[in-house]
Amino acid sequence: MKRLLILSFSLLFSSLATYGQGTAGEDAKQEYRYLVDMPSSGVLEKGSVGVSNDILPDGIVVGRMEVGVFQDVSFGISYGGANIIGSGSPKWYKYPGVNLRFRVSGESLTYPSVTIGFDSQGKGEFFDSTNRYGIKSPGFFVSGSKNFQFLGYLSVNSAVNYSLESRDGDNFLNLMVGAEKTIGKRISAVLEYDFAFNDNAARFYGKGNGYLNLGIRWSVGEGLTLGFDLRDLLSNKKWTAGSADRAIRIEYIRPI
Repeated sequence: MKRLLILSFSLLFSSLATYGQGTAGEDAKQEYRYLVDMPSSGVLEKGSVGVSNDILPDGIVVGRMEVGVFQDVSFGISYGGANIIGSGSPKWYKYPGVNLRFRVSGESLTYPSVTIGFDSQGKGEFFDSTNRYGIKSPGFFVSGSKNFQFLGYLSVNSAVNYSLESRDGDNFLNLMVGAEKTIGKRISAVLEYDFAFNDNAARFYGKGNGYLNLGIRWSVGEGLTLGFDLRDLLSNKKWTAGSADRAIRIEYIRPI
């Protein structure tokens, strides 16, 4: 699985085939599948492949590859680790992640689009003692998204999820809400709040504030989107000092 990271970086910076704009802005040609950490109802188009890398503090890199296998069905794998960027030996994640999503219903004038899925990829450090990531994986989820025309486009999102990372003794049905606002043809701002009902009682991990994340997405060119995130604005994490941290996202989508 370590080769997944190498492959994803290679595809991101390879020759860009003509495939329209990325996932940000009014002219976006592809749906985003996540805001920052929160899964949306977006699904990769049939016959498309997407690769992305999240670069987080402590040298953490999470690489993801997804394929639109059927209409409204996509599948992906992911892998990463800590201290990949920096000095010393990397600390690879214990398991690779898998994600699968199926759009149950498309968006209409009155109803949102609804997608069900599963994603086992968490983020941050992996703690062997409790077999969980610092930021838990979504696990099983149901997400809905509704778009409105408002100075461009405004997308409102919500998701209910149940993570399988339960050895910390703190696992309940969880709720997330978020929004995307386009800023011109190539830029979008994203905001999400994870109530973290499944991460607010353990002694070591969450303080009970939930996770508030903010991001900017820029469709640079043909299928390539760059992002910058401010994560944990409410300083919910217990396992690291400081307040909000910064992260970079790089995503590339092209037809197979």
